[in-house]
This record gives sequence, structure tokens and C-alpha cells, in this order.
Amino acid sequence: MRGKSRATFKASALALACAGLLSCETPSAKPAFVETAVSSPSLSVIVAVRRTSEDQYRQAIADVFGPEIKVNAKFEPEIRREGLLASGAENGSISANGFEQYFAAARSIATQAMDEKVRGRIVSCAPKDPKASDDACAQQFISKVGRRLFRRALTDDEIAPRVLLAAKASKDAGDLNAGLQAALVSLLTAPDFLFRIERALPVNAPASSWTLDGYSRAARISYLIWDAPPDDELLTAAESGALTNRAGLEAQVQRLIASPRLEFGVRAFFADLLQLDLFDTLSKDAAQYPKFSQAVASSAKEQTLKVVTDTLTTGKGDYRDIFTTRNTFIDRYLGAIYKVPFASDTDWTKYEFAKESGQSGVLTQVTFTALFAHPGRSSPTKRGVALNDIFLCQTVPQPPADVDLSALTNGATVGKTVRERLQSHREQPLCAACHQLTDPMGLALEQFDGIGQKRLTENGAPIDVSVDVMGKPISGASGLGEALRDDPRVPACLINRVYAYGVGRQLDSQDRSAISESTKAFVGDGYNVVRAMARLAVSDTFFTTPAPAARTNGDAQ
Repeated sequence: MRGKSRATFKASALALACAGLLSCETPSAKPAFVETAVSSPSLSVIVAVRRTSEDQYRQAIADVFGPEIKVNAKFEPEIRREGLLASGAENGSISANGFEQYFAAARSIATQAMDEKVRGRIVSCAPKDPKASDDACAQQFISKVGRRLFRRALTDDEIAPRVLLAAKASKDAGDLNAGLQAALVSLLTAPDFLFRIERALPVNAPASSWTLDGYSRAARISYLIWDAPPDDELLTAAESGALTNRAGLEAQVQRLIASPRLEFGVRAFFADLLQLDLFDTLSKDAAQYPKFSQAVASSAKEQTLKVVTDTLTTGKGDYRDIFTTRNTFIDRYLGAIYKVPFASDTDWTKYEFAKESGQSGVLTQVTFTALFAHPGRSSPTKRGVALNDIFLCQTVPQPPADVDLSALTNGATVGKTVRERLQSHREQPLCAACHQLTDPMGLALEQFDGIGQKRLTENGAPIDVSVDVMGKPISGASGLGEALRDDPRVPACLINRVYAYGVGRQLDSQDRSAISESTKAFVGDGYNVVRAMARLAVSDTFFTTPAPAARTNGDAQ
């Protein structure tokens, strides 16, 4: 684990474990995984700890207990690092208030799961007396459900205190189900459920490199391809050792890729890559953009994800097509934004924009044009920064704190179009380098306003979308889309992001060689994203981790 001392992590993990088990009277109480990690050198050790995302939490509950279980909780914000929330998860923590939310959610989920209509699916034992405690039944229940929630088999030391907890709660309430419910709350508030805890073993001696154990492999594969915890079959493969040999690993990866759940994994990756979470805090000037609403925002996110999955999973197409395609999906809300008719009885319908519309894939959809703009106007600079960051993996520095931005908002005296107003920044030495990098690409999208509506003029003046990108003259969004399609940095950046998303951390110099080889294979394979994910999931590098002692900040587990 990076960015946090082991002492701090152990203290926070202990607090979570105590709250979950509801019994930490003795100062020697510790979360079971800490004991496991240090008790024997023959066992795997912890090499990474990442907080599960809200979507992953919700999916785990649906997988284990059923989709009808409602999750009522307010989740703390996730952290974005190097372009991805997945890379920031290793820095995610849980505050006291955040844990209270998890605890409240756990009690609600456990209550619903123990309802008579649901209980039969998860409680397989038949107690002799439903009004009395039953240690054998409790142990079976805790082992079965805990295995799915923890994404591994539980140890005896993890099961025993929960059996005692179930017995006490059953006796106090005169109801076995009350005991099982208390044990379930302890599982749902345990660190091994709320965090993805990865363990590794040395590859050989001397242990210069380490590789993830079977359970950690199962979780890493499943979260990459499905954005969900491992199912029972994948856990069984981990337990049998199948995931540590090439044939067994490939068989499971192909099974996951062939599943309809692949679409959820692709959607999750692109939602993270395209920063669609920013819609949660997006606001627009109602006077300037009266058509914009939360309904439009929700539809915009869904439109982009539909286009991406239709192009890349259903159509098994070229990744670069997302920059140029005029094929899309619209609903009534988006029809009003794009000013096209919506004549369908269904919620969504396929639609192909005319060539003269200027539409060019994700670049002109409401998601990109609205997210990377100001509340009351467009922003070539914000769009240029986003294009460099998301699709080229090129970080643009923040502007100086004392930069004068008044010219950008004063169209009456400085210039009618934003192109004219930005010219002053390109002439300032402190601003020129960054604006020359960002503004041309952003200016190519200026015929789409701050929420993606097509326009040809600004303040009565015609909008000029002819620019020079990488030494080549282009015109408008379609020209920009073609330029990105042909840019070799685009596939390299995509593989970089897929790799970082899969391993769930910020990349270092040791990852570069693997990314370079993967990029070559991606290009040679027709830019097929699904095959790139599958290739990564069966590679040795996907499961290799530095020796614990070599990790940053002195972390040694």
C-alpha cells in the first residue's frame, strides 16, 4: 500500500474490524488479515489495499443477495489519480462519518437479506430450533456468505468470533435469524469487504519479484472484465490453483469475456476514463442553457456508454472509431439538445447524424462538450486540457495563480469570439506554451456550445474552427476526430489507462516495458479493446508486484 504508513493502516483497519464485530473489549484484538499477513513467512503477504468503489460495493450486494436488495448509503468521494479513479483507490480511506454510513447500510442490507422472501437463497442450513442459537448453522452461513463478500475463504480465526456473536444475538433475541443478521453486519463492515486487499507470494528465491496469490488474481481479473467481485466458479478456480497455470487462467478469462457481464466492465472502464462522475457536481447557468437538466445529464452519460459498448463490444470495432462515428443513440431529452426529431415509442433509438452536422463521436456528445466547459459558456482551453489528459495521457500544468482571465469573459471589449479573446493569452510568455498545446484542439470544437448544441456564430460573429494540430491543418470536430484517430499517442494512452485501471494503482518505470509491448499488440490486433483487456488479464505482468520491502514509504506487507 502506498501513501499511508503501515501503523496508520493497522489502526484504521482495527477500528473497522472492531466496529464490524461489535466486540473489541481486549486491547489485543486485531483484524484477522493483519494476523494472517505476519504470522508465518510461508503465507502470502499484503501488497495492496484499495477501497472498493460505490459501483463495486453495490454490485457485490446484488451478486450475493439479489438485485432487489436496496443499498441506502451516502458514499464518500473517490480520488482521481493520473486520470483514473481506479488509480486513486489505493489512497482511499474511510472517515468516522463514512464508516457510520457503511454501518447503517450494513444493518439495512442484513435486515433485507434475512427477510423471509430472500433468506432461503443465502441460508442453506436447517436449524433444529429457529428460536435458539445453532453454531453449526451459523458457521456454515458465515463461511458461505463470507467467502463471496471477502472474495476468499475465511480463516477459522475469522469465523469463530462471528459464530460467538451469532450465538449471543440469537440468545438475546430468541431468534436464530437475529444471530445470523448480526454476523452478517460484521461481515459487511469488515475491512476485507470494504477494501480490496491483495496478497502476493515470492516467485522464487531470492524473492526479487512477487506474484499475486490465487484469490487476488481472481479479484483482479473479475474487476477488470466485469467490474464486479469474483463469482463462485472463479473463486473455485482460485482455490484449486487453476489461476496459477496458463491453461486454467486463459479458460477463466475467456469465460468472463464471453459473458454478457463484459458490457458492465467495459462501461465501468470508460465511465472512469471519460470522467463521467463529474456529472455528479456539474451545474449550468439556467438562463444561458434552459434546456439543460439532470435528466439531460443522465441521458448524456447513458448515450456515451451505449455508443462505446455498441462500437467496442457488440460491434467488436476499432477503438479509434469512437472519435469519428456519426452513429449514436438518442432519447427525447437529447433530441432536443441535438435538434433532431425523436419519433420512437421506446426510450432510446439508434440515430445516424448527417455528415454536415459536424458530429464526431464522443468529442461532440453532451458528455464531453458539457463537462469540459464553463457554467455559462464553452471553453476551448478546458476541452483542450481534457483531450490531452484523457486521450493522449499528457498532463497540462495548472495556470499561474496571478494570470489575468478578464479578457476571456469580456467579449464586448476584447473580442466577439473566444478565439479572439484567447489570442491575448497565447501572446503572454507564461501562458503561451500551454495554450498552444490546448487551444487548437479546443477551438476545433467551438461550433458546439457549453452543453453540446450546434451553433455557427458567437455574439453575431462567425465561428472559425480551422486550426493547426501537430503541424497539420484541420477543420472542425470531424477534422479533430480524424487527427486523433491517426495519432499514435492515442492507442498508447489507451493501453496505459487500461493497465493502470486493471492493476489499480499509479504506474511506475517498471510498468513501461509491459505497456509498450501491449500497445504493439493492440495496434497489430486492429485496436480491439476487448482483446486488449483479455491479453492483459492472462499476462504475467498483470499479477507481478514489487517485493514488499521494495515498495514506497517502507511498506512491508
